Formats: sequence, structure tokens, C-alpha cells
Amino acid sequence: MKIIGAIIAGGQSSRMGGREKAFLELAFKPLVLHVIEQFEPQVDQLVINANGDSNRFSEFGLDVIPDVLTSLTTPLAGLHAALKFTKNAEAGVLVTVPSDTPFLPYNLVAKLLEKAVVRGAAIAASGDQEHYIIGAWKTELLDDLQSAIAKNNLFRVKDWAQRAAAQKVEWPDKPYDPFFNVNALEDLRIAAQILGAA
Repeated sequence: MKIIGAIIAGGQSSRMGGREKAFLELAFKPLVLHVIEQFEPQVDQLVINANGDSNRFSEFGLDVIPDVLTSLTTPLAGLHAALKFTKNAEAGVLVTVPSDTPFLPYNLVAKLLEKAVVRGAAIAASGDQEHYIIGAWKTELLDDLQSAIAKNNLFRVKDWAQRAAAQKVEWPDKPYDPFFNVNALEDLRIAAQILGAA
């Protein structure tokens, strides 16, 4: 079964003063490169979901998929675009992650797939927190996703995960949370400390 991975990089980064989180530097590398290095070996093809000028990602050599539903301004638009791309690529499963999670586990895809293959969807969890955008989604869900957005005004990934009955897959959050995400400059400092201790 062919697996497409998609890095959802469409966030506004309001807490970063409008700077794009994907390009913030951690240990002399952009955040998104940490994500690529952890994630790419686990999938058959990796793409980036982002709007605007795709050339800013050219150094990574990955296809950049813009949102299709431009009226939807949440990460669900990115998930939708990536799922549509996955179906067109005749792949069976899409796995999504955000661009600001530099410590993704190397067994992420394998563990999510165990549940998603049976139930259709699975999401990651750690430390009693569910990470809705870190998930595996079978391409057969695309029609229902499009219907839910168009007819039910669905706009949050959380609501979609619940509608798709996504199974929760737990990871330990010690010695650090593998899904730690960089939302503010203070988080960047914490991420550097985690890297230094790893």
C-alpha cells in the first residue's frame, strides 16, 4: 500500500510576529527540515502543503500542494488538499504532520497505520493530549470529508477526526514529548534544550 506523507505548513504564526514557523532555525536548520528528516524515511512520497510562493520550499526538493478550498482558513484545508493529492496519486493512506514538530518518532507511521488500516483513521496522542493534525487517513474518506465541509460547515481538524472515528494512538511523553511543537520563541529555546539533551 502506497503511503503519502504531508507536512501541513499553512499556519499564520501569529505568536511569531507573522514569521513563518517552518523556517525558524533550530540547531542551524529550519524547523521544517527537522520534520522532513524524521518523517520522510517513513513514507513512500513526502509533500508539503502550503499556500503562497512555493519557491520558498525549493531547497527541500518536495512537491508543494496548495489548498484547494481557499475559503477554509484552518489546517483542515491542508488536510483536504493533501488527501485529494493522495487519492490522485492512487495511494491508499495519507499521513499528516505539522511543520513545527521537530521530534517526530521514527515509528509514527507504522503505529498510526496499525489502527488506520482497520478503522480508516488514527491520530497521535501523548501526555493526555490528542494531536489531531498528526494522523493517518485512508483515501476512501475523501468524499465524506468534502461533504462534511460543504454541507455541515465542518472546519476544524478535531471535528473531522471525531467524525471519522479516528482511533487514538498513544506515545510516552518522557523524557520529552515527541509531538512538542514550536508555537512561540520560548518553545524554540525549549526545543534547543531537548536537542542538546538527546
